[in-house]
Amino acid sequence: MDTDRPLACAPLEPLPLGALPPLPPLDLAVVGHVEWVNFVGVDHLPLAGEIQRASHSQDLAAGGGAVIAVQLAKLTGQRIPFFTALGRDRIGELAAEQLQGLGLDVQVAWREAPSRRAVTFIDSSGERTITVIGERLSPTAADPLAWARLSACDGVFVTAADAAALAWSRRARLLAATPRLGLELIQASGLQLDALIGSAADPGEIYRPGDLDPAPTFYVGTEAERGGFCWPGGRFSAAALPRPVVDCYGAGDSFAAGVTAGLAAGWSQHQALSLGCHCGAACIGGRGPYANQLELGRI
Repeated sequence: MDTDRPLACAPLEPLPLGALPPLPPLDLAVVGHVEWVNFVGVDHLPLAGEIQRASHSQDLAAGGGAVIAVQLAKLTGQRIPFFTALGRDRIGELAAEQLQGLGLDVQVAWREAPSRRAVTFIDSSGERTITVIGERLSPTAADPLAWARLSACDGVFVTAADAAALAWSRRARLLAATPRLGLELIQASGLQLDALIGSAADPGEIYRPGDLDPAPTFYVGTEAERGGFCWPGGRFSAAALPRPVVDCYGAGDSFAAGVTAGLAAGWSQHQALSLGCHCGAACIGGRGPYANQLELGRI
């Protein structure tokens, strides 16, 4: 793509899925967090004092790290190593079991602290409202996990880690992360990211030029149905929705997974952004983050 493209230009349009090359064999991994999420379908976000009847409810191991890892597994057809931390409780055990069944090689650092939970309301428009319960558990380099495996990876995405675990991740050919990892942590590590991908509308994921030195080689800020923008580059449009909106939870993380896979494959930024856009658009067509993610054979 034209890396000098100003933000004022017409947005870059995603390439059709059929125009993208096949993904080559890739060794990818994710270092990040898990939340045990109760998804509750409602007509609208409950008002103070209101009693509503839920249209549906399901419990899933989710959170950004888990969703990105599962999307990468579906794109590559490979078991994705997922380095995470979970409480040594029933929820933690269920989460590990469920994520193994979703195609991940789950590397767990078990904690005595409780696993983090969340309640997510999904309204009739598909918008999600999330309340987290408990502290986010992060894997660290001191945990007895197979950190050396990251050195052989084509790409690693990080959502939660300490600085030393981030350094292990940097040994991969490509390192991507979310701003939710913590800009202070990234800055203190002294490491340069190949890609920083997050929501430009989420206060917890805001990044501005100058926030990191060295700056990430590529930054992408998403804006839901408006697409988003990147540096270098400019604005880009969202992909056309293949199905009506059902549930927006996980769309941004699926987008990040698609971009990461494309960059790790050596694709152009335009191609990688396009894959990310199609992953995000596919995800919101299913109930929960995993039901309609883009899979190998559909790209």
